[in-house]
Amino acid sequence: MIAKKNEIPWSLDREIVLSRVFDASRELVFAAWLKEEHLSKWFGPKGFTTKTHECDVRPGGRWRFDMIAPDGKVWDSRMVFLEVKAPELLVFDHGSDKDHDPHRFRVTITFDEQSDKKTVMTMRQLHPTKEQRDAGIGFGAVELGYTTLEKLAGHLRQMQ
Repeated sequence: MIAKKNEIPWSLDREIVLSRVFDASRELVFAAWLKEEHLSKWFGPKGFTTKTHECDVRPGGRWRFDMIAPDGKVWDSRMVFLEVKAPELLVFDHGSDKDHDPHRFRVTITFDEQSDKKTVMTMRQLHPTKEQRDAGIGFGAVELGYTTLEKLAGHLRQMQ
């Protein structure tokens, strides 16, 4: 089998998966990912804020931002977008705002509209190693990720 451009080998022991049903159309859920004015209102775990330095959501574009914890600690972050297929797919690499970050991981997000017009958003993170994935889980990546999705749900209610 020939790998597609930007494709990395998948492995269950390197993956974290989050999924949520939103009471909103997939166009609206997808739109919440496209512009800094939306991202800054919901992205990050509960209590965290973001400060954007650059936001260009398109293939080859990037979102550079600081994620700021309630205690003021700052994490520099960068997403580099590989695929943007409205309103169904986003693929990006996420890590620190440094070139050649060895901890950068691949994120694939699908947006599936159900017959009741609600949207299932599934986010798959594929980490470079099992150890990095396990460290993320140990740090609380799943629980913190779900608080981020709760913030997104709140923002979607305001967008409607």
